[in-house]
Amino acid sequence: MHGLRVFFRSFDTLLFGAMLFLTTLGLVTMYSYQGENFYFNRQLIWIAVACGAFLITFIPDYRFLRTGNTTFFLYVTIVALLILVLFIGEVTLGAQSRFNLGFFSLQPADPAKLVLIIVLAKYFAKRHEHIGDVRHIIISAVYAFLIFGLVFIQPDFGSAIILFFIWAGMILVAGIKFRHLLVVGTLGALSFLIMWQFVFMDYQKARIMTFLNPLADIQGAGYNAYQSTVAVGSGQLLGKGIGYGTQSKLQFLPEYETDFIFAAFAEEWGLLGVLMLFGAFGIVIWRLMIHAVLGATNFETLFATGVAVLFTAHFFVHIGMNIGLLPVTGTTVPFLSYGGSHLLTEFISVAMVMAMRRNAANKKASTKSTEEAFLVN
Repeated sequence: MHGLRVFFRSFDTLLFGAMLFLTTLGLVTMYSYQGENFYFNRQLIWIAVACGAFLITFIPDYRFLRTGNTTFFLYVTIVALLILVLFIGEVTLGAQSRFNLGFFSLQPADPAKLVLIIVLAKYFAKRHEHIGDVRHIIISAVYAFLIFGLVFIQPDFGSAIILFFIWAGMILVAGIKFRHLLVVGTLGALSFLIMWQFVFMDYQKARIMTFLNPLADIQGAGYNAYQSTVAVGSGQLLGKGIGYGTQSKLQFLPEYETDFIFAAFAEEWGLLGVLMLFGAFGIVIWRLMIHAVLGATNFETLFATGVAVLFTAHFFVHIGMNIGLLPVTGTTVPFLSYGGSHLLTEFISVAMVMAMRRNAANKKASTKSTEEAFLVN
């Protein structure tokens, strides 16, 4: 009975509730009173699948990830998938980034983010006493850059940016020295200049230039950014009402169910709805950081922190893109946007965090029992 109680004690009802609330907000934003509800109906299925995956993922004990070769095999597998998708992947909106499996598509860049978090958490946890050594930053960067490069050349610029933020966020949490941070920043700036000259495609350069001056080409590269800011502003205080967003439902705003769902949401829900959205997302990050602080070991702490960084990066890059503060890169909002790959990754990652919290509870209970036995004897 005690074991069962500990098992369910690690289930964070508030965190799970906030996740479901965000998915519900996404659903109602996809709903239309005026036409076809293809995305709404498909997303209902994905949410059911994601919840099932969550419950299954919540069961195992993930201490095996700290040791052994499982993490290495995960890394090799995801790298192999990212290479394979470049050859046989489906081309969508100019990016060869997903496998067409019939009823659904699998985008390996999404689970790649979770695998990178696991790899970095294990690497830094094993070397936390010597993390100040710059070689650990370089080695971790190699792990991250291989995945980053394969995602970038799909090209999936949005996911590549998120992968960079995961690496940067986790090395900061791991305890990087300030002088090393300056070196990393300098190398990042040089890398950007090199990529601008030799790697970035014309449309990617156009998006960045549009970021600097969104109104320079409203009918061309700046169209999406302009329509997105119009949609956000038109929501005003209370919004236009669920299903009645003119920018999104009349297709002035492209990809409103994924890349621009925040703009579609803000148009229909207004400022009050946006504050509600921020509040729910804040609960998710707060609870993840609680789990990070209470982690049984450095691995659990780093993993939970990495998941929080993943969600935060997605959230603010997407919103920055939707309100014209960042270039349009094509990113989703965790739990809110349409899609199966990212939703499954998000639910599975949170389930793993909760399961790892159970390890900490078991460790604490075991320590308490040992202390009580010692006192009795």
